Amino acid sequence: MLLKYFYDQKLAHASYLVGCQRANVALVVDPGRDIDQYLEMAEREGMKIVGVAETHIHADYVSGARELADRVDAKLYVSDEGPNEWKYQYLDAYDHQRLHDGDQFMLGNIKFEVMHTPGHTPESISFVLTDQGGGADKPMGIFTGDFVFVGSIGRPDLLEEAAQIKGTAEPGARDLFRSAERFKSMPDYLQVWPAHGAGSACGKGLGAIPSSTVGYEKLFNPALQFTDEDEFVKYILADQPEAPKYFAVMKRVNKEGPIALGADHHHQMLDRFQLRDALKRGTVIDLRPSSQFAAKHVPGTINIPLGMLAGWAGWLVDYERPTYLICEPGQLEEAARVLHKIGVEEIVGGFSVGDVLDSGMATEDYASVNPSELDFAIESGEVKLIDVRSNDEWNEGHIGQADHRFLGRLPDHLADLPRNQTLVVQCRSGARSAIGASVLQAAGFKDVINLSGGYLAWKAAGLPSANAVPEMSEIV
Repeated sequence: MLLKYFYDQKLAHASYLVGCQRANVALVVDPGRDIDQYLEMAEREGMKIVGVAETHIHADYVSGARELADRVDAKLYVSDEGPNEWKYQYLDAYDHQRLHDGDQFMLGNIKFEVMHTPGHTPESISFVLTDQGGGADKPMGIFTGDFVFVGSIGRPDLLEEAAQIKGTAEPGARDLFRSAERFKSMPDYLQVWPAHGAGSACGKGLGAIPSSTVGYEKLFNPALQFTDEDEFVKYILADQPEAPKYFAVMKRVNKEGPIALGADHHHQMLDRFQLRDALKRGTVIDLRPSSQFAAKHVPGTINIPLGMLAGWAGWLVDYERPTYLICEPGQLEEAARVLHKIGVEEIVGGFSVGDVLDSGMATEDYASVNPSELDFAIESGEVKLIDVRSNDEWNEGHIGQADHRFLGRLPDHLADLPRNQTLVVQCRSGARSAIGASVLQAAGFKDVINLSGGYLAWKAAGLPSANAVPEMSEIV
């Protein structure tokens, strides 16, 4: 048997290629949209990809299942559990098998057994693998998808938080408890192969280790220490990370079937004279480092540096309008690939940074100012301080005069902010607040400042905080 691990660092997404070396066939578990990596690996190993096994309808990235079915005629093995509103709708065009608890299918000499593990989503299933080609009659491991992670467990509130399906979080948590009890009854030696690692919003406290075992997770996974269902429900619903708005879009896209991009899909650089029309028609993202954007940029554009694109574009891009990029020509395809992974489909093209700066349209800037230069203005209320960090960061400690507006939801609160006062944007270190400053300027707020160094610099300067957790030196 062959098992290859793929990890998308930007999305904290893990996928797997499983191959039967006797039959020279392979299957991909929970593929991402960038399927070339799987095709290249299969070719290198002398195998043909004949199937896709998906644990559930994913909410945090566009699945590559349809792309593989469209490109190489891979058979789709997907869940038929859960309510009608969470069943796949595009399967009839492809070879497929709808799966239920206890079903089995073979890949050469490798057996996959289906285990319904609802909670994260109603249709969630896991795949228990047995390598019968090696003479084994007991399973080797389990692909858990977003059910059990290393050191954590899938959150049950996404349907309510992201998809706005009210009244689903607590029932999901109770389903998850029963699934966890079933998981704990499995053999300790069984390997655990999850679909996400540290940084994913599909759960809290995910570990950075690629895999684990059932026995280890039973000993040390906090979510698996509960024997009382009510206590588990309280634990699992508390302190979950913010659910990105685009998760609801991903659920719909993956249920209905994403667009098959094809092998020759590409994008083009555009003439700078099209930029004015682009600003009217859609979202224009400037991918430059924030310091360069702050010094000179085109009014109406937002700044998401390329390295932060996967984390924040899903919050800030309007999925109903076309997207344009300001970037270096060599960055266009990489950025478009990232955006396609989170369901941004209409990417018209890119404008060269050099062309944009030469056009004379980059007439706007904003200042980045140190805390020591702003502390009096902040404390006196002369300026309005906007803290764009997460809820957890805010609760751990914040500047007393700050107004908390999480960056991902900042566009939803523009009407609440004063237009006749200077706005100072602040995060932990100054990176997210730079994005926030661009969002405010694009919305027409003229007098915007980024707090250089953010909350860390504020504390380092010895300035006062509210609800701050004491340092160890202060406790001693």
